[in-house]
Amino acid sequence: MDQNPYRRKPSPITTTTTTTGSNSVEFSQLYPVKFLSSGSMKLTRTLTSCLILFSVLLAFSLIFHHNTSDPNRNMGFAEARVLDNRDYSNVTTTIDSNYSDKLLGGLLATGFDEDSCLSRYQSVLYRKPSPYKPSPYLVSKLRSYEMMHKRCGPGTESYKKALKQLDQEHIDGSGECRYVVWVSFSGLGNRMLSLASVFLYALLTDRVLLVDRGKDMEDLFCEPFLGMSWLLPLDFPMTKQFDGLNQESSRCYGYMVENHAVDTEKTLSHVYLHLVHDYGDHDKMFFCEGDQSVIGKVPWLIVKTDNYFVPSLWLIPGFDEELNKLFPQRATVFHHLGRYLFHPTNQVWGLVTRYYEAYLSHADEKIGIQVRVFDEGEGPFQHVMDQISACTQKEKLLPEVVERSNRVKIPKHKAVLVTSLSSGYSENLKSMYWEYPTSTGEIIGVHQPSQEGYQQTEKKMHNGKALAEMYLLSMTDNLVTSAWSTFGYVAQGLGGLKPWILYKPENYTSPDPACARAMSIEPCFHAPPFYDCKAKTGIDTGKLVPHVRHCEDMSWGLKLV
Repeated sequence: MDQNPYRRKPSPITTTTTTTGSNSVEFSQLYPVKFLSSGSMKLTRTLTSCLILFSVLLAFSLIFHHNTSDPNRNMGFAEARVLDNRDYSNVTTTIDSNYSDKLLGGLLATGFDEDSCLSRYQSVLYRKPSPYKPSPYLVSKLRSYEMMHKRCGPGTESYKKALKQLDQEHIDGSGECRYVVWVSFSGLGNRMLSLASVFLYALLTDRVLLVDRGKDMEDLFCEPFLGMSWLLPLDFPMTKQFDGLNQESSRCYGYMVENHAVDTEKTLSHVYLHLVHDYGDHDKMFFCEGDQSVIGKVPWLIVKTDNYFVPSLWLIPGFDEELNKLFPQRATVFHHLGRYLFHPTNQVWGLVTRYYEAYLSHADEKIGIQVRVFDEGEGPFQHVMDQISACTQKEKLLPEVVERSNRVKIPKHKAVLVTSLSSGYSENLKSMYWEYPTSTGEIIGVHQPSQEGYQQTEKKMHNGKALAEMYLLSMTDNLVTSAWSTFGYVAQGLGGLKPWILYKPENYTSPDPACARAMSIEPCFHAPPFYDCKAKTGIDTGKLVPHVRHCEDMSWGLKLV
C-alpha cells in the first residue's frame, strides 16, 4: 500500500520521447533544429542541456511547492518525518513485528479466509503487543476444542443423534458429544462476559458451545471456530422456550434441587441453568463440586446468565488444577478468551478503523475515558465531571489548565477518547482544553464517537457502535473506566489494560479519592455465591484463595488477581 496518498507528480519532461495516440514523437520533432554543421550541433547541445536543466529545476520547484503549500495536509510517514522532527524510523518495523504475531502467540488458528473477517488478524496492528502470552497448554486445548466442535457441531451425525435425545425424559448412557447452549440475554457487555464464562466452562467439561444468535450476534461477531458454525441452528427445538426460562421452570436445576427432584440414578436429557444476577441459593449449587458431577452427565445444558462467573470456577476443586494449567497467569482469562472469541464483523470493524485513523492514529498518547452514570436524571452531572478531572489530573493522565503557559518547541499531542451515552462530558473537556492552555504545553484533542442518549439493547446499530467503542477503548495507552460497568470490563480485558476505576458516586457527590488503579485486567463477578459446599454454610468466598479477591468497585464482587 502506498503510504503517501498525495503522490508526487512526475517531471513534465522525463524522456526524449512522447506519445500521442499511436504515434511516437521524437524530442527533435518537438524542438526542430537543423544539424548542418559542428557549430550548429554544439549550439543545439547547449540549448538542449539548458532546457533539460530548466525542466529539472521546474520539477523540483513543483515538488517542493506540493509538500509545503498546505501545512494541514494529511501526509504519509515520509513527509511527517521531515516536518515534525519525530523519529519514525521504527514505524514499519513495529507494524511488521506486530503483524508477524497476528496469531497472538498461537491463540488464533490459521486457515481462515482473512477477507471475510478483517478484524481477526488486523486487531494486532492497532494495539501494543500484549505482555500476556497464552500458555502452550491453552493453545493445545483450543486446537483440540476446534476439532471437537467440527466433529460435533450443527449438521453433523453426532449433533443429529444428540438432538433426538431432547425428546426423551431420561437417557441411557451418554452419546459421543455433549453441549452447552448459551442464551442471548442482557446488554452487550454482559453478553460478552457471560459468553466467555460459558466457553471456559465448555473447555473444562469437554462440551460443545452453541450460541443463541438472539437479535444481532451474527451481525456483530465473526465465527471463531474454523470449519463449523458456533451459532445454534434456527430449527433448534427449544429456541422458542428461551424467553420463558426462569427459576420456576421444571427443568431448572435450582428448582429441582429445592424440590428434591434430582434423581442421581437417572440422567436427564437436558437441564436449564439459571445463573442470572437474581438467582437463588439453590441455583448457586452449580458452583459445588458434587452438583457438577450430576450436571456433568446431562448431554444438553441450556444456560442463561448475565454474569462473568469465572472467578467462582476457580473455587471448584475439580476445576482448579486444569485452570492453573490453562492460565498460569491467572488474571488473563478474559484477555485470552475475549481475543480468541470476539472478532467484530467487517461492518463493525470498519467503524473501528475509520475512527481510529481519523482521530487517534497520529497522537503521541491515547487516553480512554469510559463514563457510565447510574444516577437518575438528565446529565451531564457536575459531580461526575469534577470526578473525571480530579482522577485524570491527580494520576497525571491529563494536564491541568492555566491562564498562561510556556510554549513548547515540539508539543506532545494527547488524544482523549470519551465513550458515554451523554455528550456533555466530552464537550466540557473539549471546551476546557480549547479555552485554556495546559500547564505542560501538551495539545489535548477530545473525541467522542457516538452520543446515543440512552441504552438501546435491542437495536443492531446501537450495539454495533457499542462494540466498536469497546474496541477503540482497548486500543488506548491508558484507560479510565466507571465502577460496575461491564462495558469498561470488556475494553480493559481486550486491551490488557489495568484501568483507573472511577468510584461510584453517592448522593450526587464526587467521591474522594476519585478513582483507584485496578488490581488486575480481569472483570468483576458481580453476583458470586457465598457458600461453603462442604460445610453447607455461608462463607466469604473472597478470602478462600489469594488469587480470588473482592473487587475494587464492588465490595461483594469477586475478581481474579
